[in-house]
Amino acid sequence: MPEKEKSDEVEGLRLVRAFLSLSPDKRAEVIAFVEELARAHGRPGEGEGTSPKGASPR
Repeated sequence: MPEKEKSDEVEGLRLVRAFLSLSPDKRAEVIAFVEELARAHGRPGEGEGTSPKGASPR
């Protein structure tokens, strides 16, 4: 595996671990923030259905 891909994979795993360590409320905030960014960049509909269990729909 090229060094760049390995670095990207390590960073991705670090981000996933950080996300999973958040409380459910904070996870919902992060998801809402990312969905808003996706919409702002012209990608409506992407990310729908990704709310964690127990989170109420907006």
